[in-house]
Amino acid sequence: MTRDPDTEKEPFVSSTQRPAWPQRKKAREGAPNVIVFLTDDVGYGACSTFGGPIDTPHLDRLAERGLRFTQFHTTAMCSPTRGALLTGRNPHRVSMGRITNRPTYYDGYTSVIPKSAGTVADILRQAGYTTAMFGKGHITPEWEMSPLGPFDRWPTGLGFDYFYGFLGYDTNMWAPNLVENTSYIEPPHEDPPRHFDELMAERAADWMAQQRTLSPEKPFFVYYATGTAHTPHHAPPKWLQKYRGRFDQGWDAVRSQTFERQKKMGVIPSDAELTARPDDLPAWDSLSDGQRILAARLMEAYAAALDHLDHQVGRLVASLEESGELDNTLIMFIQGDNGGSAEGGFNGLLFEQSWTNGFDEELEEQLQHLDEIGGPAAYNHFPAAWGWAINSPFKYYKQVASHFGGTRNGLVVSWPKGIREAGAIRSQFHFVSDILPTVLEAAGAVLPESINGVPQDPIDGVSMMYAMSDGGAPSRRKTQVFECLENFGVYHDGWFASTTPANNPWDSLSTRKPTQPDQRDWELYDVQRDYSQAHDLAQAEPAKLAEMQALFWRLAEENKILPIHPPTVAFEGRPSIAAARTSFTYRRRVRRVHSDAAPHTVGRSFSIECEVVVGPHGGQGVIVSHGSNVNGYAFYLQEGVPTFYYNAIAPHHCKVAAASPLSSGRHHLKVEVLLDEHKPASGARIVLQVDGAEVAQGRLQRTLRTFINQDSFNIGADSISPVSPDYGITSSEFDGELPRVQIELKA
Repeated sequence: MTRDPDTEKEPFVSSTQRPAWPQRKKAREGAPNVIVFLTDDVGYGACSTFGGPIDTPHLDRLAERGLRFTQFHTTAMCSPTRGALLTGRNPHRVSMGRITNRPTYYDGYTSVIPKSAGTVADILRQAGYTTAMFGKGHITPEWEMSPLGPFDRWPTGLGFDYFYGFLGYDTNMWAPNLVENTSYIEPPHEDPPRHFDELMAERAADWMAQQRTLSPEKPFFVYYATGTAHTPHHAPPKWLQKYRGRFDQGWDAVRSQTFERQKKMGVIPSDAELTARPDDLPAWDSLSDGQRILAARLMEAYAAALDHLDHQVGRLVASLEESGELDNTLIMFIQGDNGGSAEGGFNGLLFEQSWTNGFDEELEEQLQHLDEIGGPAAYNHFPAAWGWAINSPFKYYKQVASHFGGTRNGLVVSWPKGIREAGAIRSQFHFVSDILPTVLEAAGAVLPESINGVPQDPIDGVSMMYAMSDGGAPSRRKTQVFECLENFGVYHDGWFASTTPANNPWDSLSTRKPTQPDQRDWELYDVQRDYSQAHDLAQAEPAKLAEMQALFWRLAEENKILPIHPPTVAFEGRPSIAAARTSFTYRRRVRRVHSDAAPHTVGRSFSIECEVVVGPHGGQGVIVSHGSNVNGYAFYLQEGVPTFYYNAIAPHHCKVAAASPLSSGRHHLKVEVLLDEHKPASGARIVLQVDGAEVAQGRLQRTLRTFINQDSFNIGADSISPVSPDYGITSSEFDGELPRVQIELKA
């Protein structure tokens, strides 16, 4: 039987099949590259671009070829600003009403960004962009930050093709807790160490160059979120030296001088008023000589850090210019995710962790370490009054969402190909959620109905492209609601109503007095005429205040802000990898484990028990470590001598060591930390045993109150920065065998 080709089909071929290759997504023709810069804890009056005392020449140049926005707002704190920026929604609507390390179980505060709130990176990736994030995350729930994930709320799970930075709220800039994509990685251990801002700029420049080489047809989106100038205020020596003596005149004079420059530059209206220093902050002239010396040195470090960062920005911009990409790159530079911070208290701090642990630092001790400020041995933060000074001309500081000192930040937009009026100023009222729709409009992209199969919530942001084209156009943002740590308010059509702050930012979050939201004192401002909120009209305009209050409560309900509650409640049942565990057994070495997955030793007695096999010289290296050079504990052999070191923030530390080294062979080691009381910050007795016999004891006046810094738990070595000064990171690897390490927590 023969086959008739005219009547028979090819076998196994569908009559409806149309062969085709999958197509790569293509961006709109001529779509710009986009870089969004976000710095940390930088007040409106900090940098020279907005009249401040700190040199930021590269941001100045961006402003000269672009636009300055003088009524741009953030949320008054880190994570909420980042959540709003990336999703284009109000922060509580994406469950980011608090920082990720202080969530609560109410819907607007869990720190879990819903899948229905796709990010700008998600959207642009679907629109044909390549995407990358560099720097500070602070958007991932802490219980999802272990090396095992889950990773869908790490940056690479939020739309970014590449991530290089850190996940938490800050990091040691000399020894960063680094993540690349979904892996914790070892930071460089150079001598002397290099600043993280330099490493980050180089990595970003390399990524952009690679992207242009491998995918020149695709534009890129880069989110560049620095840890600077959040604590620690670290900077290289030559940058610190540049600012020596620059702030000896004090915060009152610096703030007044900034105010005058701001008027001359036109970044505040000519009729704006300089608001008074809050009663809770001291006048510079009231300080002792020692307090002034310390305060000036701490501010020098902050200024040096911000100036040094600006230099790295200049390197990135230069690389764009050299590649010919600058003209069609939209740069949106937000100078601060909130206002300047007052969390350093009255004298300032050598160690930020003193504040988070509720410990006081003695001025005499601080003055003995002046030359360490800004370097690897300190984790310094300036006094609260400097945070107020760099927010000129506004009231208050970070955490205070009810006043512009907490929420108004400088924004510079540069796009040579897209902006006609270079060097101009824009005064339209805008909010950080407006970044996403602005970027989408510039890119010719739209919010899809669904992302990864999940229907998308509408965005709250308003594109700012109209303002970039027309400085005289009325603001298209008519209304915005604010809330942060029980400070709240609402903007509408040129009016702002807000509560008077009930707590100070330098008060420990765990000890703040509760407030009754419906019984708070309110203030009212006509911010069309009163740029700096200098004149409270609550008594003169009761009807307007009542109208604005009603608007706030309606928007608070719609935006998941309710219930407004203190940071001391609604923790019960918080997800955690290890909080409920009391026994941990390790049979292999581990590195850089996040603190939530490590033994939760704070406020509890605990023991470390291990079998070790050492060589003929008695052994060397770390058995267990948790923390960094700022605080934490380590159990190790030093030239064969079993040693335990606990650092509860200098000068409070204790070292307990055996009298002689171990002999070669197998040994059983045990150390116990026995608290006087089972509560955080209790004093403790430390007992060290070798082969069942007690060999040493020590005494700690206090232990840690809240948490261990740097989120690095290790078995068999230390990582990032050494907990004990007895060893270095590169020499910390335990050189013997570790068949078993057992950690037990007591009730």
